[in-house]
Amino acid sequence: MRHVIALDVGGTGMKAALVGAGSAMPDGPSPGPPALLHEARRPTGRERGPDAVVESILDFAADLRAYGEEHFGESAVAAGVAVPGIVDAENGIATYSANLGWRDVPMRRLLSERLRGVPVALGHDVRTGGLAEGRVGAGNGTDRFLFVPLGTGIAGAIGIDGRVEPGAHGFAGEIGHIVVRPGGVACPCGQRGCLERLASASAVSLAWAEASGDPDADAADCAKAVESGDGRALAVWRNAIDALADGLVTALTLLDPRVLIIGGGLAEAGETLFVPLRAAVEERVTFQKLPEIVPAALGDTAGCLGAGLLAWDLVAETTKTPEPATPRSPAAGPDTDIDPDSDSDSSEVTA
Repeated sequence: MRHVIALDVGGTGMKAALVGAGSAMPDGPSPGPPALLHEARRPTGRERGPDAVVESILDFAADLRAYGEEHFGESAVAAGVAVPGIVDAENGIATYSANLGWRDVPMRRLLSERLRGVPVALGHDVRTGGLAEGRVGAGNGTDRFLFVPLGTGIAGAIGIDGRVEPGAHGFAGEIGHIVVRPGGVACPCGQRGCLERLASASAVSLAWAEASGDPDADAADCAKAVESGDGRALAVWRNAIDALADGLVTALTLLDPRVLIIGGGLAEAGETLFVPLRAAVEERVTFQKLPEIVPAALGDTAGCLGAGLLAWDLVAETTKTPEPATPRSPAAGPDTDIDPDSDSDSSEVTA
């Protein structure tokens, strides 16, 4: 059975799958999610150092290849991997990850070599998750969307017609570093008052732990306290939502998305988050068109599904039939001659 390898590498764990074709293809027969033929998880093992992490990824991919050969009768036709940090997807380089400690890892080349020459697509974890949410999740059928997961930090994925915009240098969508409170709390990026320092799940956890006096309290505990009417929790929650709404309105002013998809750990609070957030965003818009604000649909499988989509996109690109050469017109001058025997498909597919 034809399939691809999908890997989603996180700070503490890796999620993987063998993904079948069908609706995974961009022009597939149905809008449903890709077929997950086999799923597996392993720890990332970052405590062993960056070199060991890279080796764990390569070993995991090789084991998935062997599983596919044994259970589906053939090797994977491609692989997709989503990694955190700064990613040079065009050149296949995992440029930097503070959580995993690596720099300039040629991930695409290393994986392809371990997988005996199989083509590999490399993607940024949030943009890859956004690809899945936009194509087969909460944004399915939408031409323009913005995916914003609220987790340890805050990032974003800008969706345009079923694709995710990486930007000129691979930094598009870094909404977490919009300054919403100038002069506020310091951010590791070097600025003060960044959105993710105020409205991420980790920021809410820190604020609630301080307000409640419980060092072990987290954002989920804060949400429960909000639901019970605790005044301290309501204040923490309101501060986070106000900051989040300010950042989101800046983003929608620039991007004009039709759908705004909110995911990550904080979104698990459900309507405790979405009811006041929708109201706060609506209060702030003036001339802007208010997008539909919806929860993400794919949960923690988004990154893995997105990696599978990247791999199938790569398969589609590498199997395209070259355009036929244009016949020479009798009226064409010497500067417009076209060699009918030339190969018109000279592009090299990169991920």
